[in-house]
Amino acid sequence: MLLIADVHFGKVAHFRKYGAAIPTSASKSNFTKLQQVVSETNPKTICFLGDLFHSVMNNEFLAFKKWAETSTAKLILVAGNHDIISPHEFEALGMTVVEKLHLDGFLLTHHPTNSETHFNISGHIHPGVRLEGLAKQMTKLPCFFKRKQQLILPAFGSFTGKYILKPTKEDDVFVIVEGEVIRVS
Repeated sequence: MLLIADVHFGKVAHFRKYGAAIPTSASKSNFTKLQQVVSETNPKTICFLGDLFHSVMNNEFLAFKKWAETSTAKLILVAGNHDIISPHEFEALGMTVVEKLHLDGFLLTHHPTNSETHFNISGHIHPGVRLEGLAKQMTKLPCFFKRKQQLILPAFGSFTGKYILKPTKEDDVFVIVEGEVIRVS
């Protein structure tokens, strides 16, 4: 199963509709990245952990529809706060839409959720961390953020931003930089 959080398809079109000068390449890069990761992993199931779409239906939904029609994987959407398109539209594509998914000791959600009985995997907050060097250089990078009983996935979409978290000594942080995942804690 391939888990993907916070793609935010349609966000570029949404912002452009209201006058923001955002290049369409940001939208195209999300589809390219999705096709690449699916091709490399060949999953039986793809589970989107919410915010697959950013807002109302637009041309990017039509592009996603074409992609979904050719997908051989089972498609699941754990609905997120931005997924306001009717679940019937996704179900018409053969997708299963749920609020959460219990799976072999895991709880898959959009919002990070504390659970005593299941390990929670979620998205929603677009985690990032700030790294500082000895010469006062600084960078902010997206990351996988792991706490006891919880893993928060980075936003998959390229036009999403980051929420900078401050890890404790008990947390594990895995940054994404230049196509690699590197543990930094």
